[in-house]
Amino acid sequence: MINEYYILKGGQQDGPYTHTELMEVGLSPDELVLSPIADDWQQATDLPEFQEYFRSIGIFQPDERNVANFWWRLLAYIIDYVLLFAATTIGTIVILLVKKMLFHNINDETEDSRYLTTLISVLAWIFYNAVFEATKLQASIGKIVCKMIVVDARGQRLDFSKALARNFGKILSSLLCCIGFLTVLWSPMHQAWHDQLAKTYVVRKS
Repeated sequence: MINEYYILKGGQQDGPYTHTELMEVGLSPDELVLSPIADDWQQATDLPEFQEYFRSIGIFQPDERNVANFWWRLLAYIIDYVLLFAATTIGTIVILLVKKMLFHNINDETEDSRYLTTLISVLAWIFYNAVFEATKLQASIGKIVCKMIVVDARGQRLDFSKALARNFGKILSSLLCCIGFLTVLWSPMHQAWHDQLAKTYVVRKS
């Protein structure tokens, strides 16, 4: 029958299932499926009839058609930078006002305190992105505005450790005049160095 699908479970063929039944049992993207119109087993994400189902549960298999290009990623970065800069500026002003109220004589900022401020800003940027990417949103605010999400090689959401590793990798991408970010321009899958290291992709949902 045209609507009979089979899946491999423990090396054994299981089925038949209808298209609807496979979605109801929670088909995983890397599960091997024998389609009624195919002669060989394929991963579920390679079957066009299941693409809408996977997108509905937040799984976007990365390919050359849906990965976000450099300019979309730059726009998302600018939005995130403005938001985080505003937040850290307000926070700094509040801290300075509190210090002035508690300690009337505040010494000029030392070099060590400037280094500490820079370190805190970098860590805030890393954890801001990592936390958002590991949630169901799968993206920072800037990426959400640009309809982008960050996924792994199977098109699924990152766990926090992978998201954190990806964003710490941005330190490497920022070296040598930020060439690690510029690789998005010529990489076939528009990956920066930190994407390649973490095996992650930025895809557009639309």
